[in-house]
Amino acid sequence: MIFPTLEFALFFLVVLSTHWLLYRFSGIWKWFLLGASYFFYGYWDWRFLGLLASSSILNHACAKGMQHFTGARARKTFLVLAVIFNLGTIAFFKYYGFFIEQAYLLAFRFGIPCSLPLLDIILPVGISFFTFQALSYVIDVYRGAMQPTGRMLDFALYLSFFPQLVAGPIVRARDLAPQLAAFQPPPRIDLGRAAFLILGGLFKKTVIANYLAQTVVDPVFAYPDAYGAIDTLLAVYGYAVQIYCDFSAYSDMAIGFCLLLGIHIPINFDAPYSATSIQDFWRRWHISLSTFLRDYLYIPLGGSRQGVARGYRNLMVTFLLGGLWHGAAWTFIIWGALHGIYLCIERAIAGRPAKRAAAITGWRRFGRQCLVFNLVGLSWIFFRSQTFADAGRMLHSLSNWSSAPQLLSVTLLLAILAGLASQILDNRRQQRLWDAFNRLPAIAQAVLGALVLVAILAMGPRGVAPFIYFQF
Repeated sequence: MIFPTLEFALFFLVVLSTHWLLYRFSGIWKWFLLGASYFFYGYWDWRFLGLLASSSILNHACAKGMQHFTGARARKTFLVLAVIFNLGTIAFFKYYGFFIEQAYLLAFRFGIPCSLPLLDIILPVGISFFTFQALSYVIDVYRGAMQPTGRMLDFALYLSFFPQLVAGPIVRARDLAPQLAAFQPPPRIDLGRAAFLILGGLFKKTVIANYLAQTVVDPVFAYPDAYGAIDTLLAVYGYAVQIYCDFSAYSDMAIGFCLLLGIHIPINFDAPYSATSIQDFWRRWHISLSTFLRDYLYIPLGGSRQGVARGYRNLMVTFLLGGLWHGAAWTFIIWGALHGIYLCIERAIAGRPAKRAAAITGWRRFGRQCLVFNLVGLSWIFFRSQTFADAGRMLHSLSNWSSAPQLLSVTLLLAILAGLASQILDNRRQQRLWDAFNRLPAIAQAVLGALVLVAILAMGPRGVAPFIYFQF
């Protein structure tokens, strides 16, 4: 079940109406939302509901164990158990086949007989997201940043809460769990912001992202040898816009649906392609993941506190693992390595450029934004390609300026520009638009929302592709 479908619309209508009927009856309300969330997840494949339930039970038990047994050794034992379970779960479902394949290749190279079992493993949708949320919970409890949730039901609801369950944001327990454990409806529902986020997300996903995927990205990345440099460049830029519009659309809609339920979760994107440095880019792109890697990996490794060389090492380790988080393939690792190298070079040349980004203005700022966008676009080639060979063919096609463009059109250029222009609405400007929308009469809000929805339905391609980040 994905957001821009009739099935989800009917599901959410039932959940929304029942939620506001039951919220005064805390116990019934929690069980209803938990059941709705499990139905939402099980709609894809009911067999993995046991995995979600097991994760809830074990992680909550470890957190309660840390609370009950206050000795340092006991607390660390529970933490290690939780970390092994969570990372082991991801390793089995997501990386087992990759590790077995690499073991076979290594054994073959050295002439060593190797007989390891190959299993046909289905990757549970959203496993990385809810597993990282569970990890943040047990680590925060261990650090004393929060207390365990009072009841198992409260933690299970937090971990499975359906709006952000399968594709983020990675919402930390201390931000979301208290809202669900003791729900207090806000003085007023921010309908203007919710409508803006949901309709804007629908537009970015169904109109821009799907159009770019079907028109230029999928054809060129599938057969790069058949296209010249202009088409390949359009595909690279198109994918940069597609993945932003696709992923930010899911995050925006998740935030909007939560607002309608009276729940607040943090933003996940803040105009990332307006960044003037790679460090600034990661302050704006997939914020929940970048801050997770910073707080639970980079800083515990030592950050930049242990000297320049170790600071570079910690950056590279963080981004190599961040690349591996996205998928079991060397192309993802290279994508992460490129970003790690970018950040090391930035730090070597200019210290901490993101902190001085606000002082850069005019053409110099625009030039830096173009440079960052193209560096990120280069890394997206590896992220999108299935193999090194595919990435190599894409890079080779960029040198073929003799072939006439086959896919260039005014509509395609407008779609790319529209995706980039959507970032003009950063968090600050969005707030002004939400406030302006809220000041309109109710009838005007309804008419405007209906017109936007009709336009989306008219312009969007037939059918809705799954969100890109479902596979992570």
